[in-house]
Amino acid sequence: MLINFIYTNYVSMSCIIPHIIQYQGSKRILAPQILPFMPFKFNRLLEPFAGMAAITIAVAKEHRAKEYFINDINGPIVSILEKAINKPAELTNSYSKIWSEQFEFYPDDISHFYYIRDCFNNGDKTPENMLYLLARCVKGSVRYGKNGNFNQSPDKRRHGSNPDKISNNVHAISNLLKGKAHLSSVDYREILTLSKPGDLVYMDPPYQGVSKTRDKRYIAGLDYQEFVDSIEFLDHKGIDYLISYDGICGGIKYGSELPGHLNCKKILLDAGLSTQSTLLGKRNLTYEALYISKNLYPYIEQNQRRSSLFN
Repeated sequence: MLINFIYTNYVSMSCIIPHIIQYQGSKRILAPQILPFMPFKFNRLLEPFAGMAAITIAVAKEHRAKEYFINDINGPIVSILEKAINKPAELTNSYSKIWSEQFEFYPDDISHFYYIRDCFNNGDKTPENMLYLLARCVKGSVRYGKNGNFNQSPDKRRHGSNPDKISNNVHAISNLLKGKAHLSSVDYREILTLSKPGDLVYMDPPYQGVSKTRDKRYIAGLDYQEFVDSIEFLDHKGIDYLISYDGICGGIKYGSELPGHLNCKKILLDAGLSTQSTLLGKRNLTYEALYISKNLYPYIEQNQRRSSLFN
């Protein structure tokens, strides 16, 4: 069921949410619109498709939960978060060394990127190597070839995030999550089995249309029916959840909606101008769907009263 309003919150806290690196698909910018649909306090937040854990970090910034379960099937991504939280100085010092090398030890910075990428693909999948590849690659986008190797190209216009900036953010994240975060790289359904009443699950699975099989954007696919079954599992256990799933860009819907028999309602969040369409000289507005479980319905009503934008 689609609730007939688009929620926009331009009093943005995204500028003060620490983030390790620009990451395509991150919900850091949308966090100020997502958090108002959560309880102000709850026991644990579970993020089975965490990526760079933008929602977890935003929730921790507001001290809403006692514990945080951060999971992503992409192990090297999780390794960045684990080291950032538990050994921030070690991560930032190692990243600074790699970042500086592009200016000092190679004929040009582009060849340095490809050298680090080759090291990574040949087994040296350290958190600092992955962090540098993300910092320097096009759009902060993780992409893999059919052989499973990282194959994204470098952004030739920039040299990647400055180590000082990354250090400040990494230490801020460590201060928020150290001693409170449990990190893993397993199938999302394993994380859902850990959920208990009083927890909140936030899921941001891979975009539909690109995630049925292994492809260049994601390290593993997502089966639609298995995902629906997992939501039914949460409903049966009485677990509260929020799901970012389908949406609209330039007036065109992308992705299939979750089926109506699920115990949730759908709203649209204003995600602003599409970055991809802007690069093509267009100005397409993007709206991302947020599905909300039954016990969180009162937050829909509260935010509907606050919203001044209606379909």
